[in-house]
Amino acid sequence: MKFKLPILPLSSLKPKSQMASLLTAAEPQTRTPHPSDPPEDLDDVLCSAQQQAEQQQLALAETPPSRSLSAESRIERAWAHWTKLGRPKLIVAPMVDNSELPFRMLCRKYGADAAYTPMLHSRIFNETEKYRNQEFTTCKEDRPLFVQFCANDPEVLLEAAKRVEPYCDYVDINLGCPQRIARRGNYGAFLMDKLPLVKSLVENLVANLHVPVSCKIRIFPKLDDTINYARMLEDAGCSLLAVHGRTRDEKDQKKVRANWDAIKAVKNSVKIPVIANGNIRHLDDAHDCLKYTGADGVLSAESLLENPALFTGFRTAEWVEEGEECKKDRKLDQADLLVEYLKLCEQYPVPWRMIRAHVHKMLGDWFRMHPHIREDFNAQHILTFEFLYNMVDRLRELGEGTPLYLKDTNAARIPENGLAMSAV
Repeated sequence: MKFKLPILPLSSLKPKSQMASLLTAAEPQTRTPHPSDPPEDLDDVLCSAQQQAEQQQLALAETPPSRSLSAESRIERAWAHWTKLGRPKLIVAPMVDNSELPFRMLCRKYGADAAYTPMLHSRIFNETEKYRNQEFTTCKEDRPLFVQFCANDPEVLLEAAKRVEPYCDYVDINLGCPQRIARRGNYGAFLMDKLPLVKSLVENLVANLHVPVSCKIRIFPKLDDTINYARMLEDAGCSLLAVHGRTRDEKDQKKVRANWDAIKAVKNSVKIPVIANGNIRHLDDAHDCLKYTGADGVLSAESLLENPALFTGFRTAEWVEEGEECKKDRKLDQADLLVEYLKLCEQYPVPWRMIRAHVHKMLGDWFRMHPHIREDFNAQHILTFEFLYNMVDRLRELGEGTPLYLKDTNAARIPENGLAMSAV
């Protein structure tokens, strides 16, 4: 069932999952039946969803943009918003093709307090309906939510941001991607050489959006440059700063440890909330990072892909230190997490390339033990859920896979409502 909202239309509401996929340019408010709609009457579902979106827009209208506020008032508003969200500490980092809705929902079940979408390309998001519908989906339980864009044009970024504004808690600017595609596209960490442009991206959003603007950055080789960068973003109106403690050239996360001292220095140099990114491989790392840097939250990325239950204290064998009192958890392993993820994908459909990537990450150790099953999986040009569930069964029949471990002091508690209790 499709319906259109004034100014910011919501496209393809799927009653089964209540997903929100964002549409094209604004159109008058209408409600048009779609040929694929089920035969039953969905008026109640439609009206409920439409009312929810309208209420979100009204709430936004009551919060004017920050263009006329003083620096002190902007900082007060930044903290008021962060507090209203519950001051989330354990956060799913933005990952291209990997932090999509089903994965976010899985991580939320296992302890994540908030999450970022994958990085979205602002120009393509504006120009291509298919890209919008596939790359950005959400649901009412998917909050707090950061929607991240890469951009190098303030007006293009603003147009994209206005499309998602009613469905998120922050619009985030990616200023940290170090990959070659970011160099070619002139975005991400390669805007560190163009600070006036960065400032204009932030200022234009702050002046025209009702939701707060956040930024995710990398550090400069020189600490003073990093501090000046962070203060410039704060002065431009940024309400929250996520700091990846590696430079643009430090891409190998396994070889180069993130610089928590630099993150600590940024935290001590600005007045807005700061989130730390880097070296969060298990829950103890999150505790240690928060304590050491004084940051207001932590992000985890690669480690969550292998172990989405990281934030409830579970860890893979790689991160169990010798002599540490950890025990195998007999009730949960990576295959269990994959099955939960697949069920969420059936509820919240996403492109198969995303599912394929998560299968490789969550079953990587199992595939190394049973390479013939990995080869069979890679040979499937068209995947089905039936094949994937059967593949997990085949792995189990071959014997015990790789268990997850749990420290006695980090006993995970997953209540019946499926929301994990944060240990931080």
